[in-house]
Amino acid sequence: MTAGLLRTVAGRRGVRSREHVEAYVFLLPWILGFLAWTLGPMLTSAGLAFTDYQILLAPKWVALENFRHMLEDELFVKALGNTAFYTFIGVPLQITVALVAAMALNRQVRGVSIYRTAFYLPSLTPAVANAMMWLWLLNPEFGLANALLRAVGLPPQRWFMDVKLAKPSMIIMSLWGIGGQMIIFLAGLQGIPDLYYEAARVDGARNWHMLRHITVPLLSPSIFFNAVVSIIGSFQVFTTAFVATGGGPQNATLFYVLYLYRNGFQYFKMGYASALAWVLFVIILGFTLLQFRVGRYWVYYEVE
Repeated sequence: MTAGLLRTVAGRRGVRSREHVEAYVFLLPWILGFLAWTLGPMLTSAGLAFTDYQILLAPKWVALENFRHMLEDELFVKALGNTAFYTFIGVPLQITVALVAAMALNRQVRGVSIYRTAFYLPSLTPAVANAMMWLWLLNPEFGLANALLRAVGLPPQRWFMDVKLAKPSMIIMSLWGIGGQMIIFLAGLQGIPDLYYEAARVDGARNWHMLRHITVPLLSPSIFFNAVVSIIGSFQVFTTAFVATGGGPQNATLFYVLYLYRNGFQYFKMGYASALAWVLFVIILGFTLLQFRVGRYWVYYEVE
């Protein structure tokens, strides 16, 4: 009896050990890729951030000089300000437009699947193609946007070529890619039971009251997720500015990652670029932790 029990226990342990080995075998490609392409470069850049490294010469230890230089670097301040403007104006606008689109597409109307696909497809457009299309739409001479302005009697604008309009034009362009956020909101809306709305109507609630007291609270996890992901993505905006404006005019669209790219791959200041990268990492980490902290007070989960 005892010998049989021991054989059973040993057999189960053998199965578990084999499962563990199989799991690690499947995970091994990802682990190797993470070590080689993510953790390795991160640790290397952390070391380079304290050096003066210009590729052709060996790195020279400068301690905190790169970080001190940022305080005197006007373009660093300019790039940080441009990125903050793009993030804190663009992200709330993206979330609002995505939520409105999701609510409109949550109605059971004929052909709604086609409408949902049409709204989502632009988010699949490659960033370079997206930038080229908006360059044409916002072209001061023959763009569609100025044609519409002229049609309603308004003066044409210079859009990307105007220092004051360049960043708002970038924000308008970012609204083209709200399809992913809209899908998340749509999934969240379909998870809200109709029972809540029916009970509210019986009590005489209007649409605004149902939106404020039912839809938004129950959709708060989706809003929170979209806010966190969008802010992280906005701080790393690069391709659209690189293709559409190159950071101009007069550095009006010089975003942080574009400035980092210039220092690393145009000026070959790898040490300074590494320091910029780690400052950006700390900024994004700080905002993400802050959002999780504040999220405790306004994000509602039904399991609570």
